Amino acid sequence: MIDTSAFQGKTAAYFTLGCKLNFSETSTFGKMLQELGVRTAEKGEKADICLINTCSVTEVADQKCRQAIRRLVRQNPGAFVVVTGCYAQLEADEVVSIEGVSLVLGSNEKANLVQFLSDAWMARGEWREVRGERNVLKAAYFREKTKDIKTFAPSCSRGNRTRFFLKVQDGCDYFCTYCTIPYARGFSRNPTIASLVAQAEEAAQEGGKEIVLTGVNIGDFGKTTGEKFLDLVKALDAVEGISRYRISSLEPDLLSDELIDYCAKSRAFMPHFHIPLQSGSDTVLKLMHRHYDRQLFADKIHKVKAVMPDAFIGVDVMVGCRGETPECFEETYEFLNALDVTQLHVFPYSERPGTSALSIPYIVSEQDKKLRSKRLLDLSDEKTIAFYQKYIGKEAEVLFEKAPRGKAMHGFTKNYIRVELSSKDADPSFDNQLLKVRLGDLTPDKQALKCNLSPLTSLIYI
Repeated sequence: MIDTSAFQGKTAAYFTLGCKLNFSETSTFGKMLQELGVRTAEKGEKADICLINTCSVTEVADQKCRQAIRRLVRQNPGAFVVVTGCYAQLEADEVVSIEGVSLVLGSNEKANLVQFLSDAWMARGEWREVRGERNVLKAAYFREKTKDIKTFAPSCSRGNRTRFFLKVQDGCDYFCTYCTIPYARGFSRNPTIASLVAQAEEAAQEGGKEIVLTGVNIGDFGKTTGEKFLDLVKALDAVEGISRYRISSLEPDLLSDELIDYCAKSRAFMPHFHIPLQSGSDTVLKLMHRHYDRQLFADKIHKVKAVMPDAFIGVDVMVGCRGETPECFEETYEFLNALDVTQLHVFPYSERPGTSALSIPYIVSEQDKKLRSKRLLDLSDEKTIAFYQKYIGKEAEVLFEKAPRGKAMHGFTKNYIRVELSSKDADPSFDNQLLKVRLGDLTPDKQALKCNLSPLTSLIYI
């Protein structure tokens, strides 16, 4: 039983670290609380509830989580502070020990966030008085093993963003040697296609035009229900009112040619893929226990470009992992340099406690990690700028996003080129609208293309 009266008139502050999936989940938590009468705290206003959704992909991420928790506790004295997410799951005892934390929710518990808050309120009538009693419970919540993390917390929300984020899958069965995600989120699991279609239809009714499919290992969709990811894509493509879908990330071994061919001809799936590589060296891929080699990855890139020449392709690359000798890194650099990809998401390897990568003897120095990261980031900039320049002078359809009054508006083309509309041409009514524009030169920071509105803009959209 939830005591809804306890939430009326309360304020909440939210802070999210990590991936798009985390942002999607936080947005859903906020929506749940809003429906109970909780208002998002204004800037500088003390919140009654603080919710921190954490990440644990690197040691730096762990550090940022601790800093964020302490900052919110300090800025909101007396607030009921809830910590959830991967760091909360993996390092519950550390989180519990932080002064001011009221409740820690692991992967099984976060789906029942509102119930936990309500229970705390009903227990004493004042959240801040419950902390001492619940400290013991907090530490006990997270003793489940990976196999025991079974709940799926649905999420389809946009928060303060234009795009909706639809969580289609959670968990991972891969157990790559460097990764703790399966321990933090459990094995792969998913809801039914029917339930996801219903959420997409609701997003359309709320005015949503673009949905990003999120998850931990999206291509593994179907483990729970016996369905296929391609069937999900086909079902979502038929939802009226949604003009665009993007797939946040797909493992190369799960990106089937059949899926690529369907997306190339689909009504609403955009020519935009994000495909994790991690390393362009077969030696390192084997040490990582990845499920493919560099030839398979290259074949997937060539297939995408063959049927979608305009496709934006983003690639995850890890540098400095154990076993990555200078020769292995050079293989990665040359492999990526030769591939027709658009952007690299580069991140340095971080030692994670309990992972099997710690048994690999060759260790890369922090200095070499930085040098390797910079080389790949420079390569990424070259590739992205070259991709953008191909579209200067062309017409494109852009979904614009809300901007502060007097500021330039931004949006994205179908193939994920970031576009900037000057403040003199921007209008609040353009928010969440698909508008035809002519693409201009690169902005001074080279992060977007300038644009001019089509003369027929007011007649065109949607």
